[in-house]
Amino acid sequence: MAKYYPPIFQEKQFNCVHCGVFAKQNWFSTEYLDGYNRPSLEYSLCICEHCEKESLWKDETETLLDPRETIHLPSHEDMPQEIKSLYDEALSVVDLSPKAAGALLRLAMQHLMPLIGANTGKLDKDIAKLVSEGLPEQVKQALDYCRVIGNNAVHPNEINLDDTPEMAHTMFEMINFIVEEKIAKPNRIKEMFNKLPSGAIASIEKRDAKS
Repeated sequence: MAKYYPPIFQEKQFNCVHCGVFAKQNWFSTEYLDGYNRPSLEYSLCICEHCEKESLWKDETETLLDPRETIHLPSHEDMPQEIKSLYDEALSVVDLSPKAAGALLRLAMQHLMPLIGANTGKLDKDIAKLVSEGLPEQVKQALDYCRVIGNNAVHPNEINLDDTPEMAHTMFEMINFIVEEKIAKPNRIKEMFNKLPSGAIASIEKRDAKS
């Protein structure tokens, strides 16, 4: 899965706020009329070299003014609908409130766990159960990343997502990775296996029954 680089003021490359492609960004100072129709030079225009669309930024606060929604991390095509609805809701608010997005993604994780084989009701115990059953290390780390960041979104402790919004952005990538490893890949393998001749499948099932 390709790494996501969020839009940052005056950065030379990131995932475009319009097309989502990781591309070179060209910056220009621009005049912008304030509420009294007075020109101001406190704004910058960023033009994506891939799609050639513009975004407007305020220099003083280094914030994006237009467009408002910047994150282009669509949900995995095999993501279950109940998880996808929470994922999409988090995506719609992450620019305004990384903490709200983190809390929604934590809830998405809670709903995802029973679908991948754990249903204790507590994320930490669910992960421990999957680990005891041989969960791959990378998937465990992705789950724990979402658990820790999500917990801090609900009960801020060592991490403030308003100060480190890129951590909320990474949660989207992690959840997509978990869906790929625990749902999409097993489904693809099962689909391919079921295309074997019926006699071969029966022989395999007979062998496994003996063991």
